Amino acid sequence: MILNLNTTQVAHSQCNLNFVYSSISLAIILALSPQVSAQQSESNNQADIERMEIHGQHHAHQDLLGSAERLLSKQGVDFSQAGGVSALPVLNGMMGDRIKVLIDGSDITSSCANHMNPPLSYVVANQIATAQVIAGVSPVSAGGDNIAGVIHINSLEPVFNDSKQLIWDSGIVSAGYRSNSDTRLASVNSTMASEALSFSYQGAYEDANSYTDGHGNKVLDTLYQVQNHALLSAWKDDSQQIAVKLTHQHIPFQGFANQYMDMTNNDSYGALVRYQLSLDNEGLFTAQANWQRVEHEMGFFTPEKTGMMPMETTGNDLSYQLHWQLPITNQSTLLLGQEYYLYQLDDSWPAIEGSSMMGPNDYININNGKRKRAAVFAQWQETLNTQWWISAGVRYEYVTTRADEVQPYNTMSLMGMTNVNALAADTFNQSDRQRHHHIIDATLLAKYQLSDTEIVELGLARKSRSPNLYERYSWGQSTMATTMIGWYGDGNGYVGNLDLQEETAHTFSAAYQLTQDDLSASATAWYSKITDYIDANVLSSFTSTGNDLSKRNILQFTNVNARLFGARMDAAYQLTENTYGQWSTAASISMTRGERDDTNEPLYQIKPLQTELALQHQLGDWQNNVSWQWVAAKDRVDNNRLENTTDSYSLINVTSTIEWQNTTLAVSVKNLLDHYYQLPLGGVSIANYKADNSQGFQQMAATGRTVELSVNYAF
Repeated sequence: MILNLNTTQVAHSQCNLNFVYSSISLAIILALSPQVSAQQSESNNQADIERMEIHGQHHAHQDLLGSAERLLSKQGVDFSQAGGVSALPVLNGMMGDRIKVLIDGSDITSSCANHMNPPLSYVVANQIATAQVIAGVSPVSAGGDNIAGVIHINSLEPVFNDSKQLIWDSGIVSAGYRSNSDTRLASVNSTMASEALSFSYQGAYEDANSYTDGHGNKVLDTLYQVQNHALLSAWKDDSQQIAVKLTHQHIPFQGFANQYMDMTNNDSYGALVRYQLSLDNEGLFTAQANWQRVEHEMGFFTPEKTGMMPMETTGNDLSYQLHWQLPITNQSTLLLGQEYYLYQLDDSWPAIEGSSMMGPNDYININNGKRKRAAVFAQWQETLNTQWWISAGVRYEYVTTRADEVQPYNTMSLMGMTNVNALAADTFNQSDRQRHHHIIDATLLAKYQLSDTEIVELGLARKSRSPNLYERYSWGQSTMATTMIGWYGDGNGYVGNLDLQEETAHTFSAAYQLTQDDLSASATAWYSKITDYIDANVLSSFTSTGNDLSKRNILQFTNVNARLFGARMDAAYQLTENTYGQWSTAASISMTRGERDDTNEPLYQIKPLQTELALQHQLGDWQNNVSWQWVAAKDRVDNNRLENTTDSYSLINVTSTIEWQNTTLAVSVKNLLDHYYQLPLGGVSIANYKADNSQGFQQMAATGRTVELSVNYAF
């Protein structure tokens, strides 16, 4: 796997967006800096790791537009498609809460039974300074409560200059258009700074209609609109820095073609305060407090998918982190940390006036749900000699969850049938609903320098994740109630399980990297054995038409043992450099497999074999890229979830970017040949099923040919 390490700087009229992806090497990098900070450049604590020959990829200014998903996809992160800005990341075949997504170190929880507002949906491209992805073996300092890896988005990088007075420092305005979905995008970044003070604002807006597939047919209910705002202020002196960030997001609507409901409003407000102090002997202390509140509504807003049922959710995240980076000798560093996270959730479905089924009471799905995590960690890393570097860490977390009593819409029997939700609510309310978990994570990372151009890396990890509130406390039993639960986009219904245990993954990873003048290549392989993996077993089935094509299952979350493994290879080669510019090529191939131990059945949403080949050209400030991507047929599917197979497909994408003075122009054509294909991780189109159920639940179709234009002006 190609290893990338970059430092992002935003100064005057230049803005570089840089990203990091590696399963082990980044773990070593991040282990040396548990908090990415503006003061890192003033510290020598990373001197050892900076001697590694690690090359990054520059991303041009067109990446100031769009969601974090578009940026992370370029770095090897897969996504389980959902709304236009709310796709769930997938690492090593695992998605959703199994990945710890940290926005400036803060832990944001998805407050929705369908995970329509995951952490990455709260940050957009023009806010991102760096994005770090650690798949599999992540150091304990990178974060807990995950088994698949960590994605760390950093937007908190205050800009200072040499002026004694507060002056205008930099600004960037961007605008873009995507032809297929008639999407309009705009963003603005502005900064005022002095040598001690920094103030900045980032804003972004995006409005999209539903896209069309390669056959020219509209993919129903894929329209959305979103706006994001962030204010940052900071002060520093020679030894300390304090920064404050305020954020707000408003999504008036977002279609979810693979869910029974849509997002009809999502308002979030966040605040973060970070204090950093340089210690003696080049150490660093970081204290941070975070708060995030979201008010989320679901329902129906478009004739592309109609219905009548409101749902309301309120979530609050509150946390703090205390981190110490303490150099012990010139060759060794100790990292210590203490963290606390509190998440509170209320999820109710208001009664519909005049409805005999959905009334007269509000349906209380989760009442005052709480999830608390208290964590401490210690991590040691040392350069043993000119060839060996090693890191070892241990993290302990105490996790508790609880929820208050719930209620169904009513307790009446309808047409002589048992009111299963009334019975389920009684059972739930009489149960002990508080749970405790003691979790110990441990990692061991090693790097061996074979030669001046070759590195071998090994990693071992024991990582655990406790169930989320929906996995544990979703109590409804009826078809309607269960189909409101689940973030898999499969059309099935889900029931929670009070007795779920934490997932524990034992992961081994090995990587090899070769870096020469014109050639860089890497290979990574990993294997995870997971105890108490949270999967789902079938309780019953239902159909709305009597046709087998319309069959769906009601499943209950359950613990099973599972195994996942995979490999990835990357290579880049500079072909030539002449009067026509620099010519280079890059290639990658990746494979993932996952199975349950008890049945040997495939796990859900495992992406098939994928390859990519790109030809890159640069002549001065003009850059061009042509890429060919091939994805194999998906024939290993989860039968419990009635997962669809998908055919293989190939895509050609073309991008051209030119910079002239302070302006950057970019044009790209995605899916140049307008190929029709279905998304292997896309789930089923419930919107299309509601419009025409004769074909059953068909897999989500991907976007057809799209022309994308963007312009950025820096001032």
